[in-house]
Amino acid sequence: MGIDGFASPVWFALLLGVAAVFGAYFWTQRRRRRHVVRFANMAVLDRVAPKRPTRWRIVPPILLLVAFLALTAALAGPMAEAKVPRNRATVMLVIDVSPSMDATDIQPSRIKAAQAAAKSFVSNMTGGVNLGLITYGGSATVDVSPTTARKPVVDAIDNIQLQPATATGEAIAAALQSIQQFERGLGGPAGAPPAQIVLMSDGKQTAGRDEFAMAKECKDAKIPINTISYGTADGVVLLQNQEQPVPVDDESLHQLADISGGQFFKADTSDKLNQIYASLGEQIGYETQETDVSKPFIALGAVLTVLGAAGALVLTQRLP
Repeated sequence: MGIDGFASPVWFALLLGVAAVFGAYFWTQRRRRRHVVRFANMAVLDRVAPKRPTRWRIVPPILLLVAFLALTAALAGPMAEAKVPRNRATVMLVIDVSPSMDATDIQPSRIKAAQAAAKSFVSNMTGGVNLGLITYGGSATVDVSPTTARKPVVDAIDNIQLQPATATGEAIAAALQSIQQFERGLGGPAGAPPAQIVLMSDGKQTAGRDEFAMAKECKDAKIPINTISYGTADGVVLLQNQEQPVPVDDESLHQLADISGGQFFKADTSDKLNQIYASLGEQIGYETQETDVSKPFIALGAVLTVLGAAGALVLTQRLP
């Protein structure tokens, strides 16, 4: 993590004083050595003065100089960008439970792998996020309204049952309504946290209101839809003892994300779905903020000050 700037760079003016003090110290030490050589009787001096390790006497002042530099930097307030958990956010997780989700092109099946990935997403979400769940087939069901409790959402995911048809527009409408109801309870959109929808599906809409019109309503409400296209072009399900192709529909889901201002993701394996959910969890659960990073400088300055003072007492029996 690099330093992006300083909150109070005016404190660096102290470096002028530090430079003056240490300049005077080193000048005094050099002048003292010249006087010793000029006026002392070296034969007598060698007998009455103990020999000291002059080679190391420079170390304590250097340690103290670096310590003052570190402490001055700490006073200047070094700042850096860091990811911190969001205090507030609202997310509606929307999962397609139409019969095509029973395809086994993703092992053990699309729906089983989706349940495992969704539970991991929910469990790892930061505590400040209000999370709700909607499942949909031919109609949409609000299984869990937005809440910071994770167990109800995980339990609802475990209890998912497949339903006939695919009413994507109805699911988006239900998610939008749930978010807006939650916002009204917080005093309206102005006082509500940022919200978004995470929609995972594998097929085209076959029932209900127009999904693209609902995506436009989400855009107007400033609630983006992040869509996950889940499955492969080779998916099949067994209907009435006959194999029915259920290829994934990337185009519609991509269009939903574009209209609403969200992001589109493609998942054709369970590992990739887990990666997408993990990435979304980072985006949703954390935000980048400028934070103070002066503590390492304070620690370094304190340690070097102690070492410098101790070294001076050991080597010269006095402080620099």
